[in-house]
Amino acid sequence: MDIGICVASHVGDIGYVVRAEELGYSHAWLADSQMLWSDCYATLALAADRTSRINLGTGVAVTGTRPAPVNAAAIATINALAPGRTFCGVGAGNTAMRVMGLPPQRIASYDAYLGELKPLLKGEEALHGPEGAPIRHIMPDQGFVNFADEIPLYVSGFGPRSLALAGKHGDGAVLAPPDFGAAMANIWHLIEAGAEAGGRTLDRERFYMTALTTMVVLEEGEAKDSERVKSQCGAMAMAAVHYAYDQYRNFGHQPPNALAGIWADYTALLESFPRERRHQRIHAGHNCWVLPEEERFLTPEVLAASSMIGTADELIERLRDLAAGGLDQVMILPNFDTRFDVLERVGAKILPNV
Repeated sequence: MDIGICVASHVGDIGYVVRAEELGYSHAWLADSQMLWSDCYATLALAADRTSRINLGTGVAVTGTRPAPVNAAAIATINALAPGRTFCGVGAGNTAMRVMGLPPQRIASYDAYLGELKPLLKGEEALHGPEGAPIRHIMPDQGFVNFADEIPLYVSGFGPRSLALAGKHGDGAVLAPPDFGAAMANIWHLIEAGAEAGGRTLDRERFYMTALTTMVVLEEGEAKDSERVKSQCGAMAMAAVHYAYDQYRNFGHQPPNALAGIWADYTALLESFPRERRHQRIHAGHNCWVLPEEERFLTPEVLAASSMIGTADELIERLRDLAAGGLDQVMILPNFDTRFDVLERVGAKILPNV
């Protein structure tokens, strides 16, 4: 099992990626949300210049904000700086689009986008625009970009249809963490059905599966909702609540059972904000910190729903179970203020054992 980091892209925080490399983390996934953080490609360029081993890529690049040739050229530029260790994670923009008051890209458009992006990542020709104009990078030489070293395409899929697209187009998938290894069977079914529909046969040994979460290694006897736990994974927990609210307000989806105890209070809080600016308030603090008025929503159930919390032995056992089911990597995204504490503790207690 690989352990990677997901990073709220910050051009002044490259030392975090450098330290992750020193500790043996396998991947750094730089998040792409233009109204929240620094530009992911600018941050990746700085990280590429200061590292030599850790795999670097987008975690994930957003399809709705950048045309496929723009994302392809940008990540191929990073591949020129970090040859052979660059990857391209892509998603439909659940946060990046909604924070601008827009919906994520719809499945049909996402499918078409991925079909265009994949050949472009190889320096090959694709069709672009309403008229289907043939395009390719026409000046790939002289070090502008690098297509000679493979750029794996990892497709973000948190639902059945997007997981099917990961199977149809991707070299791997980015998904929510399953509770246990046996749950990977259904995920594999959805991905392989998508591959079959697209005329592909997947090799499970080569298809790379990554789950986004964070991890808190408990002290002996420590409660799973201690103040320290909340300080390390509260932002991830609230980001999951933000996502559930977007699903509720946009599609009428009911929240997961873990949120039942807070749902009425939480929705009342958000609905006290003007509708025309509510999309900004929903994602305030997103995956970095918890707003003071939201701290009361960090119940044990909410914390555990999106984060891996346990003793070192418990976490190692869960990771080995997930690996047996076919999960290749867990990437962690802790609170911003405690990110180095989490990096060091997971690096010491978990990495050597998985």
